[in-house]
This record gives sequence, structure tokens and C-alpha cells, in this order.
Amino acid sequence: MIRILLYIKHKVPIIWNAIEKLNGLLYSILYKSRMDEEVKKALKEFRLPGFETRQLNHQDLTLLSLLHDSQEASRVTYFNPHGFDQKSLLSVSRNPAFLMMGVFQGHRMVGYFFLRFFWNKKCFVGRLIDQPFEGKGIGRMMNSIMYNIGWRMGFKVLSTISRKNSLVMKSHANNSFMKVLRELDDDYLFVQFVEKK
Repeated sequence: MIRILLYIKHKVPIIWNAIEKLNGLLYSILYKSRMDEEVKKALKEFRLPGFETRQLNHQDLTLLSLLHDSQEASRVTYFNPHGFDQKSLLSVSRNPAFLMMGVFQGHRMVGYFFLRFFWNKKCFVGRLIDQPFEGKGIGRMMNSIMYNIGWRMGFKVLSTISRKNSLVMKSHANNSFMKVLRELDDDYLFVQFVEKK
């Protein structure tokens, strides 16, 4: 099923857009109000001194585009959950099933992370940290927020990771929550982040 969805997303955008609209509607009806409460709780619970973490608004989209575009090409080669031009970002921000969050130091966005929810109680997560701010605990905080939002709502927390993406493979090397479900085409891994009981 994952292979089919990935194929549709990258090869048949008209069908993918229709799937996104239907999914957003179902997600809004089934989960959105409770999810909003869990997001507020997680953002309050998992913090890092010196940084502000919050949901993005339309005014933040330019900062997100700048964050993405300021990275070396090798850092974002495999990070393409959506487009980072203003039109694409505006479209994603209007999707109720796509939760966009940022980490800020003053007026500067130093990290971006997201959860893409599906009505069948699965969500995909991803993150990007500005290179000068790596190694400061931002990634761990992002993971705690993303994972706990998904887990507390009873969602499976998933991601696809390229083996060729040495940066992400290294950052997940000691991630005790990560479980490889299966290998996908083009050296991608389909992984789940599992809550410890």
C-alpha cells in the first residue's frame, strides 16, 4: 500500500491531491478537535531553554522557505515532504491533516517538523534542523513532541528514510523507538516509532 501511495504522490499528482482533500475532510471530522488539545499539551510539556516551539501560521511560511533554501543541497536532497516555494507551503498549511511546527530562536526559525495524519490512524513525521543549531537537543525535543502527539492519539507514527541519507541515518542510529518495518525501493526504509511500555 505504501509503494502505491508513494507512486501516486510522485507520479500522479491530480489523484494525490484528491486523496489529500478527502483525507483532510475525514481527519477533521474524526480527530481534529482532540488532536488540537494533544498538540497544545505536547508543546507545553516538551521544551528546550532558549527556544520557542509552536505551530506555524501563514506569516511563518517565508521563514520556513528561507530555512530550507539556506541549507546545503546535500542536507535537503532527501527531505522533500512537500514543496518549499510559497504556493506549495500555503497549500500544505491549509491542509487540516498536515501539522506544521517550528523551532525559533528570537525571530529566526532554526527547525521545522511536521506530522502528516491519515484518517486510518497513521501519521508520517519528518524534521529539518538548521546546521548551526545541530547538537543542541532540538532533534530530541522535536521527536518527543511528534511521537507523543501520535501515540497519545493512538496513531502509528511512521516515516520513510533513505539509506543514502547519511545525516538522518546517523541521527537515528541510537533511536531506541525506531523499528524497521520493511525495505522499500531505491534504498528506502519504512520505519515505525514505537512507544515503550
